[in-house]
Amino acid sequence: MAVEWKPLSYSLGVEVRGVDLSRPVTDEDFATLRRVLIERDGLMLLRGQSGMTREQHIAFSRRFGELDTHDAVPLDRDRTHPEVLLVDNLPRPEGQSYGKMIGHEWHSDLAPSLRPAGLSFLRAIRVPPVGGDTQFANMHAAFEALSPGMQALLRTLSAVFVRGRKGVTPEWEKENRRLNPPVAQPLVRVHPDTGREALYIGESARAFEGMTPSESRPLLDFLIRHATQPRFVYRHRWQSGDLLVWDNRCTIHLALGDYDPTEVRQMERTTVKGHPSGHLVSPEVAELATS
Repeated sequence: MAVEWKPLSYSLGVEVRGVDLSRPVTDEDFATLRRVLIERDGLMLLRGQSGMTREQHIAFSRRFGELDTHDAVPLDRDRTHPEVLLVDNLPRPEGQSYGKMIGHEWHSDLAPSLRPAGLSFLRAIRVPPVGGDTQFANMHAAFEALSPGMQALLRTLSAVFVRGRKGVTPEWEKENRRLNPPVAQPLVRVHPDTGREALYIGESARAFEGMTPSESRPLLDFLIRHATQPRFVYRHRWQSGDLLVWDNRCTIHLALGDYDPTEVRQMERTTVKGHPSGHLVSPEVAELATS
C-alpha cells in the first residue's frame, strides 16, 4: 500500500496511513515519513502499530539518528533495553512508578541536558478508557507570531532549566541533581533541517540566565501562555497501537493526568539525540536561578 497522509490539525501534525512498522519500511517510504514530519512542524501519528515489537520500535527509531540510553533517568528506563523509557503507572522494582503526573508541565524532552532530545517516539500499549491525552504546541508558529521587537529580545536570552522528580526518596533526588545539573539553553533555537527559528521554552525553565526567578517569571509565564494558545495546539487522544513521533526542537508537550489512577496507562518511548546545545551554569548562577 502506498503511504498516504492527512493533517492532524490546523496548527501542526500529520497522520500517516499505509505503513506497518512490524514489516520492513522501504527507503522510499522512510524518506516520505521524514519529509512529512518536517513539513507538518514535527508531529507524526502512525496508528494501528499493535504488532510492532520493542525491538522493531528501537530499530525504526534508530533510522532517524543516534538513540539516547536515558542515563539521566535510570529509574525509568527498561533494564534490558536502555533505549526504551517506560512511561507508565505500573509498579517498579524500586517501588516507585513513573506515575500519571510525570510530564504534566509543558516541556521539551531532556531540555535540562547538554544534548536535548531531537525526536521522541512514544508507543501506546495500554490506555485508559477515557482521559490521559497529550497536548502539543507548535513553537515555530508561536515564535513567528511574536512582534519583531520581542523576537529580537528573546534571541539574546538563555533560560536555566532544572530537572525535578517528585515522589522519589531524598537519596534519589540527590542522585537526580548529580545526573541532571542546571543547564542554560538559548531561548530561541534554529532548526537544523529547516533553518526556521523556534521558541525553546518550558515550565522547567526557572529563570533567565543572570536573573532571579521573580525577575524572570512575568516573561516566562507570558511565553508559556502565548505558545500554548489553542491556535498553536493539537490534543492527541490515544488509542492502543498508536506510535506518535514528535520533534522536541520545534514542539513542546503536556501529558494530562485526567484519568482514573486505577486504570493502566502503559507506553514506551525511544529518543533520538539532538545536537549539542546549552551549557552548564555556575553554582552562583544556579543558586540565583533557583532561589
